[in-house]
Formats: sequence, C-alpha cells, structure tokens
Amino acid sequence: MSDLRDLARTSSAWPFQEARQLLDERLKGEKPEKGYVLFETGYGPSGLPHIGTFGEVVRTTMVRRAFELLAPDIPTRMFCFSDDMDGLRKVPDNIPNKDLVAQHLGKPLTQVPDPFGTHESFGHHNNARLRAFLDSFGFDYEFKSATEVYKSGGFDQAALRILECYDEIMAVMLPTLGEERQQTYSPFLPVCAKTGRVLQVPVVERKLDAGTIVYRDEDGSLVETPVTGGHVKLQWKADWAMRWYALGVDYEMSGKDLIPSVQLSGKICRILGGTPPQNLSYELFLDDQGQKISKSKGNGLSVEDWLRYAPPESLALFMYQQPKRAKRLYFDVIPRNVDDWLTYIEKFPNQEPKDQLNNPAWHIHNGKPPREEAHLSFSILLNLVSVCHTEDKAVLWHFISRYAPGATPEKAPILDKLVGYAIAYYRDFVRPNKKYRKATEMEVAALADLAGELENFSGEATAEALQDIVFEVGKRHPFEDLKTWFKTLYEVLLGQEQGPRMGSFIALYGVNETIDLLKRAIAGEDLAA
Repeated sequence: MSDLRDLARTSSAWPFQEARQLLDERLKGEKPEKGYVLFETGYGPSGLPHIGTFGEVVRTTMVRRAFELLAPDIPTRMFCFSDDMDGLRKVPDNIPNKDLVAQHLGKPLTQVPDPFGTHESFGHHNNARLRAFLDSFGFDYEFKSATEVYKSGGFDQAALRILECYDEIMAVMLPTLGEERQQTYSPFLPVCAKTGRVLQVPVVERKLDAGTIVYRDEDGSLVETPVTGGHVKLQWKADWAMRWYALGVDYEMSGKDLIPSVQLSGKICRILGGTPPQNLSYELFLDDQGQKISKSKGNGLSVEDWLRYAPPESLALFMYQQPKRAKRLYFDVIPRNVDDWLTYIEKFPNQEPKDQLNNPAWHIHNGKPPREEAHLSFSILLNLVSVCHTEDKAVLWHFISRYAPGATPEKAPILDKLVGYAIAYYRDFVRPNKKYRKATEMEVAALADLAGELENFSGEATAEALQDIVFEVGKRHPFEDLKTWFKTLYEVLLGQEQGPRMGSFIALYGVNETIDLLKRAIAGEDLAA
C-alpha cells in the first residue's frame, strides 16, 4: 500500500491532484483539530434533483477516496447538505399540482406541501430523491438538512457570531447589491410566525446580549425574534460561509457560475474566524440546445433518465471526465460513455499500478473495478437490437452466445444488464428515428456482390476477416469513397446514418442472417417491418 501511496503522490489524475493540494497546502500534512477532514456537497432542493447535483457528490467522493489513499491515518467524513429551509421563490415548471404549491410561495421548502403526494413536504420529497440516488451508488455520506440543523440549535453559536460581526458582513455584502436591495438587505431572514414565510425585510435593531434582532414586518409592525433555534435563516452567501465556519468544512466543489459567491462567502467565513474550504470550480452541463441545465426548467437529463438506459458507472465516468470543461449532457452521449467505461474496466487488470491510478475505473470503483471480459460494446448491442426488431433478451442472447460461446447471463452479468439497457435505449431513441431507404441501382449491385462473397466465404467468420470482405467489395464499386459505402450499408440495412464496424456486426448477427438481410434489401423489401 505504501508503494501505491508513493505512486499517488505523482499521479496526474485530477482527484489525486486535488487531494494532494488539500493534504499539503491546507492541512500541512496534519489531522484537523476536529479529528477528521470534512468534505461537503450542497443541494438546493427547490426543484427536482438533476445530474449536476449528483455529479458534485460523485466527484467529491473521488477526491475523498484519493485523499484516503494519500493519508490513510486521517479520518474523513462527507456531508451532503440540503438547503431545505430556503423559501420557495417560484413554482418549478416540471412538477404536478402547481396550483397547490403556488399557495405556499415564500415558505421554507420543508413547509411547502409535496405536489407528488408522497412525502410530508416538497423539501422532504426532493431530499428523498437525492438520497435514493446517493444510496444506489453506495456512497458513504451523512445527510444534513438545514431545517433540522437550524431548529435543533446546531447553528446557534455560528448565528450569534454572525450577529456579532454584522457590520463587517454588511460592509462586504452591500457593495455587491443594487441600490434598492441595499435598503432591505440583512444576512438574517426571519421566518414569520404568522405566515410561515421566509422574509426579506430590513433589520432595524440588533440586541447582542439577548441574541435577537428587531425587524420591520411586511405589515409595518416591529417584531423581535431570536437568531437561534431556527427562528431565522441566513441569506445564502452568509449561510454558506456560516456553514463552513460552524462545521469546519475542508473541501467543497461548486459550479463555475458560483465563483463570485465562493469569493464573497470566503470573505465572510474569514470575518467569522474560520478558514474557507478548498474549492474546485467545475464547468456546467449543457442540454441538447447548448443551454445550461436548470432544476426548475427540467431540461437536460435527470438521474432516472440516465439509469433507465445505462449503468450508474457510466454516469460516474461522465462526471469524472474533464470536470473543468463544459460538456453537452443529453441522451446521445450515453452509448459512448458506456463503451468507454467497458474499455477502462477491461484494461485495468493488465495495467501497471501507476497506470491503474490514472485509469478512471480506479476512481469510479474505488480501486476495485469489476472483472468481466467486454464481450460486446454497447453500440454493437444497440445495432443487434435494431436489426432483430426485438425486445426479448432471450432472442438477443441467442446471437450473443453463438458469437461468444463462453458468455451467459449468469457468467456475464454486466453484459446481461447491458442487453436490457440496449433494448430500452433502442425502443425510446433509435427506433423512433430510424429512416430506411431503398438502395440505388449501383448500390444494389454492391449489396449483391457482398451477399455473394459471404455465401462463398469458407474461412473462420472472425470480425477481422469479415471486415476485410466488406472493404474489398466496397473498393470494387464506384462509391465516392469507402465511407460512402459504409454509410450505404447503415442507411439501407439499419435505417441510420452511422453504425457499427460491419465485420463485428456480421460476426455477431451471423453470416447467413446477414446474407438474408442483404437479399431482402436487394429485393426492395421494407426492412423496418
């Protein structure tokens, strides 16, 4: 293990780079006074959970595991903190029963009725959605609810410290606000005892000895309330800083769009007497139109969407790759990520230890990737489903078992799951977009030539040998180039503009079956039937 630790000191994988910076620069190689290193992720449950939220947890976990390899004698913890005491500012676009929710605008999310009717509040519903995903990944985390921590007194001491440093905090915040907002701004947001709403109202007096503030209510009356016990919550930049200070957070990621907020919260944290956590600013995810993914709009993918069509490890790989680069996150990125994940886990056992630490599979699987031969790529499975026109796994396994005799659903559980995912992906995304076309006269001649070559072929039907046949046939006919020939095969035989390596596809589907498919295309039959 010590040799592996030495290799981790020089690994170029970004989680190890982050972990080394945390250990060497922030902690100076020492265990914090609180006895552990605290990693935190934050979640704003005003809308349904989306992949960006979970990406933060996945990535933070990767840094945590890298840190634990570098410093095994320093305990670590990870808090997943939900800002569920925030007032609901608007009704999300992608929920049922919007009228029900609209009646409770301004109230803490844990006081807004659940529009789905499954939990005691909207905040509890979204928290449960988040936790279900985290649990499905097997994350080691501690869930923290802002509502519970505020009301239990967990933030009381920090809130009183905010009261003491009120003027210094205002001096930091006011220059960042517009003139109108400056008139009402306070780091404290009282929770109205009459309406239950979180109020953005001016504080007219602070009573340090009593630990209270006096604010002007919306009806003009003056109200005194404690800053402890959940009677108030903090504006989010002050809230973030207070949380870092109160909990002693050592590491927290955030999106690139929050860089100014990180800087402001860092200043407030220092005013309180704390040290802001090490931060990684990651790039944002974009939908299919190149727009930022939004919880309230519900554009892009949900976690459930991805997991309907691919294993969670492929989603973890998407999160691992280039966190500081904006990436398009839509359904069509799923197959590539599945295939890349398969490649990484297949390579892992034969790599040198230093290369294993740089392999994404180490970070996805905490150093212990599963071992299973990647018999087939996800892309070629999609094409098998496509040409078979079936949603029956048994039919697909008939072809797979012939192609890879040692593979069975029991012996190749990863492959068996991929077959199910491929069926779902084909049904929802491939089949609706298929557009078969008839072959031209010149193309018919080429297809007939290919069918004849396959009929006369007597060697071992390997993917390489079959690919050579396809190449040679393409060269004999007046296609503009071989790319055009392969595109013809995809459009005529598979109903799509792109497709698999044809040799691999024929080897999987079967030579005789491919000959029959070619003859149907030559005869002008409807291959979509």
